[in-house]
Amino acid sequence: MKSRVASSGFDRSVKFDTGSDGVIVIDGATISNTDAPTDCTIKLSLDDLDSLIAGDLNPTMAFMTGKIKVEGDMTVAMALSQLIG
Repeated sequence: MKSRVASSGFDRSVKFDTGSDGVIVIDGATISNTDAPTDCTIKLSLDDLDSLIAGDLNPTMAFMTGKIKVEGDMTVAMALSQLIG
């Protein structure tokens, strides 16, 4: 995932919040596990995050079925879906 983020030109910030399993924050080309304010927060389980990154979980369907919850700027989440997919 780091190589995809670094070469993507993604210039916003997003947080994957997996609850008790922690957070992954993407801020531009950097990735960290340190919680920080972001443009968009995506809440999901760690298993669903793994499936999303692997390409086994469709982000649109996951959102529509409630597996993913998005807070903040929805356009950031949409731009991110192209980066992850």
